[in-house]
Amino acid sequence: MFEIGGSLREARLKRGLTPADVQKAIRIRDRYLQALEEERWELLPGDAYVKGFLRTYADYLGLDGSLYVEEYNSRFAHPDEQPQLVPERFARRKNRVGGVGFLRPLVAVGVIVAIVAGFTAWQLRSSSGGKQGTPPTTSGRTTTASQHTTPRKTHKKKHVSVALPTRAVLVASRGNSWLWVRSGSASGATVFEGTLLQGKSLPVNLGSGPVWIRIGDPTSIDVRLGGKLVHGLPTQVGNVLLSRRGVKAA
Repeated sequence: MFEIGGSLREARLKRGLTPADVQKAIRIRDRYLQALEEERWELLPGDAYVKGFLRTYADYLGLDGSLYVEEYNSRFAHPDEQPQLVPERFARRKNRVGGVGFLRPLVAVGVIVAIVAGFTAWQLRSSSGGKQGTPPTTSGRTTTASQHTTPRKTHKKKHVSVALPTRAVLVASRGNSWLWVRSGSASGATVFEGTLLQGKSLPVNLGSGPVWIRIGDPTSIDVRLGGKLVHGLPTQVGNVLLSRRGVKAA
């Protein structure tokens, strides 16, 4: 969990931009930009607009818009109402004259007639076959059918591979730390840049590949991958490459 509005404002100020500059570039009114930075969602037209504005604003600032939309969904989005599956007016039609209840006797009669007709035809075929007599035997030999032995299927034990986690969480457990997160490598697109306050956490998506991280104070940061604490962070300012398998120096 991280501050959506605060990180947007910090990224804008670092680039020396005013709300008027951003409005001119991405065509989003400055009052909506201010509402995003202050996380005053009630001032925005609705969830769909909030997500679109967040993605556009974050991408324009060089951040990962998808990460901000995911964070908003997990904390603030309103789930859609579930529609009624069977309208009441359709349920009442079943009891009307000429509905399902009226057709059931006709179906039952049709089934009985079909059974009687099939039994009569079978009797006629049986009596006709009896008049023709039994067919002569072709020879006195006894033919033994070859027995086909079905080979037993051997069930191969399938190797079950454990799926690697696709998300990690950076936690400022012991103090504030400046972070710079980039996609893939040190030259990749910026995912997050700012100060992670003590007690706050930053989710990182690893589904598209590893991320490069520069950590200002590694002794304040914990990295959790699949819920487990990851070891291997440097003891001073340094860079690491975080993947679904763990961290290594970069």
